[in-house]
Amino acid sequence: MYVIGTAGHVDHGKSTLVHALTGIDPDRLAEEKARGMTIELGFAWLRLPGGEEAGVVDVPGHERFIKNMLMGVGGIDLALLIVAADEGVMQQTREHLAILDLLEVRHGVAVITKRDLVDDDWLALVTADVQAVLKGTALEGAPVVAVSAVKRQGLDGLLRAIEKVLTGVPAKRDLGRPRLPVDRAFAISGFGAVVTGTLIEGRLRPGEEVEVLPGGAKARVRGVQTHRKPVDEAVPGTRVAVNLSGIEHQLINRGDVVTAPGWLKPSDVFDASVRALRDAPRVLRHNHQVSVHMMTAEAEATLRLLGAEKLAPGESGPAQLRLSAPLAMVRGDRFILRDTETTLGGGIVLDTAAIRHRRFHAPTLSRLKMLEAGTPDEALQGALAKLEPATVRDLARAANLPEAEAAKLLDGMVAAGHAIGLGPSGTALHYSLDGWRKVEAKAKDALAGYHQAFPLRAGIPKEDLRNRLNMRAAAFVPALAALHQAGAVVADDASVRLPGHSPKLSPEQERAAAGYLARLASNAYSPPTDSPVDPEVLQVLVEQGKVVKVNEEVVFLKPALDEMTSRVVSHAKLHGQVTIQDVRDMFGTSRKYTLALFDHTDRLQITRRAGDTRVLR
Repeated sequence: MYVIGTAGHVDHGKSTLVHALTGIDPDRLAEEKARGMTIELGFAWLRLPGGEEAGVVDVPGHERFIKNMLMGVGGIDLALLIVAADEGVMQQTREHLAILDLLEVRHGVAVITKRDLVDDDWLALVTADVQAVLKGTALEGAPVVAVSAVKRQGLDGLLRAIEKVLTGVPAKRDLGRPRLPVDRAFAISGFGAVVTGTLIEGRLRPGEEVEVLPGGAKARVRGVQTHRKPVDEAVPGTRVAVNLSGIEHQLINRGDVVTAPGWLKPSDVFDASVRALRDAPRVLRHNHQVSVHMMTAEAEATLRLLGAEKLAPGESGPAQLRLSAPLAMVRGDRFILRDTETTLGGGIVLDTAAIRHRRFHAPTLSRLKMLEAGTPDEALQGALAKLEPATVRDLARAANLPEAEAAKLLDGMVAAGHAIGLGPSGTALHYSLDGWRKVEAKAKDALAGYHQAFPLRAGIPKEDLRNRLNMRAAAFVPALAALHQAGAVVADDASVRLPGHSPKLSPEQERAAAGYLARLASNAYSPPTDSPVDPEVLQVLVEQGKVVKVNEEVVFLKPALDEMTSRVVSHAKLHGQVTIQDVRDMFGTSRKYTLALFDHTDRLQITRRAGDTRVLR
């Protein structure tokens, strides 16, 4: 299924030609009929000689309605550039052609209308003029066909030319989710909200839940029509009318996008490659205030040039656009830039989740150049460098690729050593090789700093390291496992250390530790609490298994605590319980140490409290 769009100067016969080809009058407004010119977008459809149908979007030609023209050409497969034989190429012919070129509409037919008003010599001059104006544009080499819509001359030849050109149009990609830019929203009594537009991606089916962006309202598809006929499924590249339930039509605006819920996040800042129009009346400047026209949407914006102070007519460069309102877009979408009433240029979206960049920053310019190159592999690499760590699904969406294609490309990158995959297939998180090396270096630096600050500690607590690396738990767990497996770090149940690190006491600290152990041993069941030792030394003794710190005040020698625990268990087995007094009598100790012992056995789930006693679990 294809969509054909008209373009050309006002009163050159676009709507008349559409009517002649389709039998449908695309001028639907009374004002349009009174003025004899198109103001709003008109829609029709035609049947090609081979039997296939194509939708037709008729756009206004008057310069005052160029914004409406821009809304109509965003999703077309083939352009009909209309030039009247009696007037030839005019101002709006050139501007419309420039817009088609900026949007890279590469398939088209130039149609010379009103053939009956001129002789053959004049027609030859107009034909040569049209061919000349097409040179250097995306439509260079397009067939030129002369017709008279009024006398129905040349229409069959035009249809054959259209059909032939359409054979070279690539099929629309189906990425598994629909994207419908809205050009009209209205209500039908008894049915509710209806939207129309060109389904540029994915499929729409009755019963599906959808989201209307950028507002985020949810709705359900009640019915879908193509060419005024109900269909069970609308395919990519078709003109559709969609009846939505659960939403008022007043909440839907021209420029909104109807899509599957949850995957597309509107953006008010995006990176792009921008090209200034060859015949632009003035240069594009840094911080230029422009209007952005993307599909059926429009927003005011500030143009930030990242690699130049200005773009002269015909020049290109990387840029960032900060919008006055968010738009729902994906990488690869094309747009037009206008200044007051003048088209100045256009471009292609490179990154929809852009952050503010330093201008003339070489790494940023290099990344944007790679994104602009446009191959799926390069798009994926650019998305990975920006989002890492990221799942296949996240990367596919950022690069605007089918998930299966993104997964295959990622597998190839991992196999070639250009990327790292962490975790099970399907939910694995991926890093670029450079990104992973940075993670490894940052982890080693964090551990080295920790070891230097706390040389007597076995390692940094895992949660502390995660915070220092500023990683989500979902990313930290597989990343730590990979670092441990690679031998970059050593991770145990509680902490992480660098290979080769082990706490070592100085001679002075060794003497302090020995004295502290001797003092604990002097009264093992009631060890002194008024002979503190350096906390770092104490931690080493704990990690060495020589002492157990049961609370902030009481520290037992490990053998003494093990003996006390064993005797408490034996007493409880024999008597069914053990009391505070039993322990005091057993070890000749005080209530403070008895409660500390009970806290320890409760914590280890050896005992549990039952009133004023303890019983075994």
